Amino acid sequence: MSMNPISRGKFLKLGSLSLLGALVSDAVLANDHFLSAPETKKDALLMKKLLLHNDEMAEQLLQKEWVDSAVRLSSYRSLAGTIAIFVASVSHRESKFYKSKIVFERLNQSADVLLKGQYSDGTVDAGGNRQSPPDTAFVLESICSAATVLKNNKNKDLDGVRSKLKKFIQNAGEAMITGGVHTPNHRWVVCAALAHINSLYPDVRYINRINQWLAEGIYLNEDGHYSERSGVYSAVIDKALITIARLLNKPELLDIVQKNLITYYYYTEPNGDLVTVDSKRQDQFMNLTVSKFYLQYRFMAIHTANPKFIDMVNLIEKSADFIHSVLSHALIDFMENPVLQQQIPVQANSENDFEQFFAVSNLARIRRGKTSITLFGGNDKPVMIVSGRSSNPNFLMYRKGDAVLKYMRLSSSFFRMGYFSSDGIEKTGNKYILKETKEADYYQPLAPEFLKSDGDYQLSESQDGRFWNKMDFEHRVASNVKTQNTVIEVEENNGELSLDFKVDGPPNVEITIEMCFKEGTEIAGATLDEKGNYFLKSGFVKANMGNDSIALGPGLVEHQNLNNLDSEAYTYHQGTLHTNGVHVYITGFTPFHHKMTIS
Repeated sequence: MSMNPISRGKFLKLGSLSLLGALVSDAVLANDHFLSAPETKKDALLMKKLLLHNDEMAEQLLQKEWVDSAVRLSSYRSLAGTIAIFVASVSHRESKFYKSKIVFERLNQSADVLLKGQYSDGTVDAGGNRQSPPDTAFVLESICSAATVLKNNKNKDLDGVRSKLKKFIQNAGEAMITGGVHTPNHRWVVCAALAHINSLYPDVRYINRINQWLAEGIYLNEDGHYSERSGVYSAVIDKALITIARLLNKPELLDIVQKNLITYYYYTEPNGDLVTVDSKRQDQFMNLTVSKFYLQYRFMAIHTANPKFIDMVNLIEKSADFIHSVLSHALIDFMENPVLQQQIPVQANSENDFEQFFAVSNLARIRRGKTSITLFGGNDKPVMIVSGRSSNPNFLMYRKGDAVLKYMRLSSSFFRMGYFSSDGIEKTGNKYILKETKEADYYQPLAPEFLKSDGDYQLSESQDGRFWNKMDFEHRVASNVKTQNTVIEVEENNGELSLDFKVDGPPNVEITIEMCFKEGTEIAGATLDEKGNYFLKSGFVKANMGNDSIALGPGLVEHQNLNNLDSEAYTYHQGTLHTNGVHVYITGFTPFHHKMTIS
């Protein structure tokens, strides 16, 4: 498939994104003075911070004991990042390491290690991924940025490093043209690597491979999510698509980025934490911050002046992890793509209060002043513990300033099937309804035509999916079927939640409502047991953190058995979903009906 470049006139008419020409290559920018308009100013203070922290990182790296080229690394991303930091410092005229001989030496040593780890097919290893094209693409992200900056650095002392990086990049380019991938985001990371390589060493084969991947289509659902529905990989994809768009004149890709960034605006807590409960990848059980999206929000804020994006840039720049997540290593990105150096438009406060229901993901986000609420009911069914499937049992999260209810869960002892996992969310007015039906059964004798005298029947999965045995379940009649229905109704009113729990089915089944508060939370009004768990027997509990508190109740305690809250899929292998934090429990037996509020 050949590339279809658009005319400059048509390009400038794409006003919905105010592209300003940032999608063309650096070479075109240099020749056309596309961004030389007097109204564009550099963010001088930010650039000083980036330089200061990049130099600090360079200094720390120089003080570390060096790994020689005889040692094979298990991953090369960190080394690529080191090379990028050194190149940024040694190439920046205001850096204390500008033209530094010791940095020249370290760069040469680093490039030697990189080349030593590269296989003849152009790939490198990454942990358990052997000779991995996509992991090589992640390495190329930093290496190509470094090579682009070095291209404009005419210092002869860097000729050796330039030559070594060129060799690595072009060798890796062969792997990018032919190599495969594992996951959806890998396709776009590989395409971004190819776009970077092509900007340095043009070759139509790179463009053809990019177009081959792009021809598959980039999935983005109505909620603004990519197929992995992951904060980690959304940031990766957005960055990759921006790279492809600006280097290959493909502005339509920025429409996709814009929609995803709007979604993550709503997924961001007031302190910068990201909602990850609905992810289909490993981050569904991780703590992430929106700082991963800084370059993406900054780029799009410059080009769209979208108030949401401007607010996100300002939020990240004020966040506690901005130095570690951005300033310590992003100078190379600003040098490689000078568009990022522009001042963003004046802050225009966007909505602080909102209610946003993501119907495809079955996730609701509500913010009322200091209060932030997340409801989730969108797990993949049947629930399976595997990368690529959503399986987080947290159905409610509630924050009020520094006071944080990390999650609420409901577990049942019904056939040890574990936590409640809603079959979606039904929204009616300001009420959200979560429902689940669990079924378990027993099995009748085999019919005569399926009998075997030696009893050696097929090893198979039970019809309810709970276990495997040599029982030939396929040919048995299920009987004594037991059904448990759970309905949780959540009504929101100005940040206060009213919850109504109903669990019906076989009687005398243990029900446990589990609430986990952020570590360090002080609990008042509940009873502490010898294992450090709180039981709310009656009345209300106050969970205090700093000057903020969350009140919930009334409580109920009819049993204190906290064993096997996870399903047997976990406990059979001694696994657990129990997390760190301060745990408060409400318990009862079926038929279970309990109302409570959170405020």
